Amino acid sequence: MNHIITISREFGSGGRTVGKKVAEQLGIPCYDSELIQKIAEESGFAENYVKEAGEYTPGGFLASALSNRAFGPTNEDILWEIQCRVISELAEKGPCVIVGRCADYILQDKAKCLKVFIHADMAFRAKRIVEVYGEREQSPEQRLHDKDKRRAAYHRFYTNMKWGYAQNYHITLDSGELGIDKCADIIADLYKSKA
Repeated sequence: MNHIITISREFGSGGRTVGKKVAEQLGIPCYDSELIQKIAEESGFAENYVKEAGEYTPGGFLASALSNRAFGPTNEDILWEIQCRVISELAEKGPCVIVGRCADYILQDKAKCLKVFIHADMAFRAKRIVEVYGEREQSPEQRLHDKDKRRAAYHRFYTNMKWGYAQNYHITLDSGELGIDKCADIIADLYKSKA
């Protein structure tokens, strides 16, 4: 089994950046937006749709989705199956960092995972999404709340696990307190000690 680092994160905490820095330090691939591209290619859905649907539970993204389940899987269910397959295939190729997409759950019996959760306080994240993403269409705090709420609901729907709950991860790091670079250093050091 390959050693994989899975990074779950609160929106705006810098988890994606941490993942990329860890991968650079270790000389292994980091899959984030590449996952969305691969899932889009395999499913035939547009990348934007895949990106958005990956944070909505059936019934949340399309109001009629729950009633549609009586007639077979929803688009979200189809994407979930493809996502599971793509993540499993990437993990089989070799050591890597996978950001988001419930990889910690999907790989729990398929790879040796270092499961990480990156979080930070609201002020740090609000400042960061304005600086990094130029978010301004609504209050940054409301955007953070909405995005985290969707991620938590999606995670619970497909994994039956509580997103962000410390017991579900090997380590949780506060990027606001520690800084992005220090978080990356800690994860890389942990990985090296386990590999």
